[in-house]
Amino acid sequence: MWLNYAMTPTEKPSDLFLCGKYQLDLSKPCVMGIVNVTPDSFSDGGKYDTTEKAVEHGLQLVAEGADILDIGGESTRPGATPVSLQDELARVVPVIEQLSKVAGVPLSIDTYKPEVMRAAIAAGADIVNDVRALQEPGALEIVAASRAGVCLMHMQGMPQNMQADPQYEDVVQEVNDFLQQRLSAAHAAGIAAERIVLDPGFGFGKRTEHNLQLLRELDKTLAIGRPLLVGLSRKSVLGQIIGGDVYVRLHASLAASVISTMKGARIVRVHDVKATVDALKVVAAVL
Repeated sequence: MWLNYAMTPTEKPSDLFLCGKYQLDLSKPCVMGIVNVTPDSFSDGGKYDTTEKAVEHGLQLVAEGADILDIGGESTRPGATPVSLQDELARVVPVIEQLSKVAGVPLSIDTYKPEVMRAAIAAGADIVNDVRALQEPGALEIVAASRAGVCLMHMQGMPQNMQADPQYEDVVQEVNDFLQQRLSAAHAAGIAAERIVLDPGFGFGKRTEHNLQLLRELDKTLAIGRPLLVGLSRKSVLGQIIGGDVYVRLHASLAASVISTMKGARIVRVHDVKATVDALKVVAAVL
């Protein structure tokens, strides 16, 4: 019987992640490749904004070693304009339908809209990656009724305003309290522990010092008891550290992925798959 996800210091999360048709072994770090079917994502918006381009890009990422593909039809960058339900469905569903037949890896739908979750799962998505942690009405029930895995993420505010003035008294404690609450809600809705991973939400309503503190103390988030997904690839926190725009952040992104996995993260969500796969092979050999 499930009672409490909080672990003692000697315990570690289960290495098993059940997601749709797949059972992922997270005993070694996994790479989630990003497929943005959007015109306005902060890094590669517009590059893969047709079904054909997105499918081709997804297959290229699998060839480079991606363990998961994360498909999104609405940018959640700071200040992003919301996308209508119809537009988001039109962007992601055909891509998922095609990739589900040929990719050979779990497909994740990056959305907070319950209607998109339902359609994406029906089209072949194996994971729901939700920046709102299934808080929208009906989201918990839709995921619970499926076999999909889910990533529950922390975000302060919404993409339109989240970076305006983020404030915390204790960012690590507040993020962890929220993730624990959403984990409990997911369990109460009937979503098994093995179907859940957690994401502290780097860059989502957090200043540079908040992001760095979360990364330094990632072990405290790991102690909640589920594997962690970390998404730091090309983000502005890295640009603020090294200088330069989004297109010169490869080396910083690799450092962030290596540090994250050495600190216990088991999925890293990245744009640069091949370079990250190579870096994490070294991490896996050491671990």
